[in-house]
Amino acid sequence: MRLVVDLNRCQGYAQCAFLAPDVFAMHGDEALLYDPQAEEAQRERVAQAAAACPVQAILVDDLDLPGSPAARTPAAAAAGSGREASDG
Repeated sequence: MRLVVDLNRCQGYAQCAFLAPDVFAMHGDEALLYDPQAEEAQRERVAQAAAACPVQAILVDDLDLPGSPAARTPAAAAAGSGREASDG
């Protein structure tokens, strides 16, 4: 799976590093380091980390856990809600 973190949006709350320490790590007080090509074995932890991010800075491709709010990027979720409105 592929990850992108919007480092301009990230505020260093470190929830991701707490929930998925093999993928995310804090360097100092504010700098986030992460593996943009996380292993599939980390899928559930990455989903939890993305969902827990207070500023929704974590974007994940190929994350299709049932019921996961992180299954789509915020942009895709907004586009999806627009489509739903036009279908009805």
